[in-house]
Amino acid sequence: MLRIGPVQLENPLLLAPIAGYCDLSFRLIVRSIQGPSGGVGLACTDLLCPQAMLMETTKTLWLAATCPEDQPVCMQIYGADGDLMAEAAQWAEAHGATTIDINMGCPVDKVTKRNGGSTLLCNPMHTVEHVAKKVVNAVKLPVTAKIRLGWDDSQLITDVLPPMLADVGIQAVTVHGRTTEQKFRGTARWVTSGRDSIRTVVETMARLHPSVPVIGNGDVKSPQDAKRMMDETGCAGVMIGRGALGQPWIFRDTAHYLRTGQVPPPLTQAERIRIVIEHFEKAFGYRGEKVALAMIRQRISWYSAGLQPWPRLKHDVHHMTSAAEFRDYMHGGLERIERGEPARPKEAYSSMPDELESAATGAA
Repeated sequence: MLRIGPVQLENPLLLAPIAGYCDLSFRLIVRSIQGPSGGVGLACTDLLCPQAMLMETTKTLWLAATCPEDQPVCMQIYGADGDLMAEAAQWAEAHGATTIDINMGCPVDKVTKRNGGSTLLCNPMHTVEHVAKKVVNAVKLPVTAKIRLGWDDSQLITDVLPPMLADVGIQAVTVHGRTTEQKFRGTARWVTSGRDSIRTVVETMARLHPSVPVIGNGDVKSPQDAKRMMDETGCAGVMIGRGALGQPWIFRDTAHYLRTGQVPPPLTQAERIRIVIEHFEKAFGYRGEKVALAMIRQRISWYSAGLQPWPRLKHDVHHMTSAAEFRDYMHGGLERIERGEPARPKEAYSSMPDELESAATGAA
């Protein structure tokens, strides 16, 4: 089990705050996929801009939207103005957050150019005294921080910043095993021979702040990856981001694997199709047709691998213009699969040129 301050999680698996992906509809889908050992332990919102939170802009209200079924939930805020961040944390506390996370790891230009995200790694003393401390003191909820190894290999903070954050009351630290300079390139450094890995943070915190858990993040794409990360780094929990986008059932599978050493039987193609349909319907219910269609066009590329064989799935969904068209298409495919037939009838694409038909039958 993983405890963050007074908050006891069901298991040590967390859904990362992925910009553009972790809205309420997706979090509810992740939470709905449970096995005998449970599912996700804590889910995070998208990154939230403090100014927009306090102004209560329409977009940010949707990004921060939650409900009783969406618990426990972490709201992640980003920025460099400690007073503004503290006010945003108070807003989050009043609007359903279970924990509040300070983003110190986002490498995206539009965040770092505002001195937020991983730019906070460049001046640890200022970050601790003028951001983290103010946020911690502003709320009663547990405050956590998500960091990277450093800005680049010449500015590593693995054994410097985490204990300083704990000194002022940060109650958990999540470490993405790359530098800002790497962004998402290369391999996440779980363990190395130097002081530039997730393992370094774990060892430092075990020595100086043993009650503050370290959560590992980066390159976890399977239950086996999660177990290996925990074994190799000693981290208390695992945060999964991109690895969950096309397979939200990864938390169900991983929770079972961590408990039993066995991966549960995979979901059937039909079960996975139902999950995609339900994701669309939740988005439609919360945001309407236009947003739901835009979402599913974006997400079908991630989902596609788990729905095969289904020729031209991505192509067809990308060109849909109404909710009714999407529903008819997906439910039709589901009904055929349940009858033991291909998801897409051969005649639907047999008139294509040979080379396109060959590609369609071999990929989505």
